[in-house]
Amino acid sequence: MNPAIEGYSAAVFQASGESETLAAELRSIEELLATHAELRLALIDTATPPAARRGVLSDLLSERVSRPASRLATFVVGSVGGPEIPAALAWVATQARHRAEGQDLPPQPLSFLAARERVGGFAAAIFEEVSSADLEEMEDELFRFARTVESAPALRSVLTDRDRPVAARQGIVHDLLEAKVQPETLRLVDYAIAGGRARDFVGTLDWLVETTARVRGWRVAHVRSAREVDPDQRAELAESLSHLVGFPVELQVTIDPSLLMGAVVQVGDLRVDATTRARLNALREHLVPVGWEPGGLGDAESRSEPEGAD
Repeated sequence: MNPAIEGYSAAVFQASGESETLAAELRSIEELLATHAELRLALIDTATPPAARRGVLSDLLSERVSRPASRLATFVVGSVGGPEIPAALAWVATQARHRAEGQDLPPQPLSFLAARERVGGFAAAIFEEVSSADLEEMEDELFRFARTVESAPALRSVLTDRDRPVAARQGIVHDLLEAKVQPETLRLVDYAIAGGRARDFVGTLDWLVETTARVRGWRVAHVRSAREVDPDQRAELAESLSHLVGFPVELQVTIDPSLLMGAVVQVGDLRVDATTRARLNALREHLVPVGWEPGGLGDAESRSEPEGAD
């Protein structure tokens, strides 16, 4: 199974108090794809972008299932290739059923990169539920704890000992951090122990610091607009961008009349240019021959005249 889905599922399962309801809803979503060919074909089509898949399924499930079930299903369809979606949804539904039956199995050992990807999936679920200010505090808390572990050889030896039970290592972390960091930070460190590799514990914490900083940057959508953006337009744009990137975004709008019409939107590495100026530039590049310069056409015509022409 995709490690990110495994980690994300663990976070949602952990936070959900209605395990039987969640299991039943995920089973119904799995059956929905199995019985509705048009929906299944739209989701598994390799030409359909992940963001579009998430948007379609999110709209379909809105107000029909609980938020945890909708979060899990939309994360799955955006995290794997189209043909893998039915099997991935079936896996999540099976894990939810096992959990509802009291068979919550511990994470299995993975390779170095896959273990980090699993922890990253867990982190992604947490990041969706916290504000930008809380993310900044989480980043600081993770960094400080990583430096504490790194500078204390005895503590580092204990927390990176893969032969020591996970629960024992988590107990030490709770003794050190409980009531001193945000609950979400403690959950993330807990899962770094359970879902990551023991020998890579400090490295995983530092990687989470970098991931948190990157996600914080993605929380702000920088908008350059040719005209003022009214409150309704802001709300609609924020909602559309949230569907696209998978978590709430904040808009920072700058008015730039030189754009003529439309807007440029930048969210992290994602850039959307929907301005009149961009369209004119694209049209110019499409119509003007490569290497053409003003006056060149006449010169070309004169060069093409037959020899001996008057």
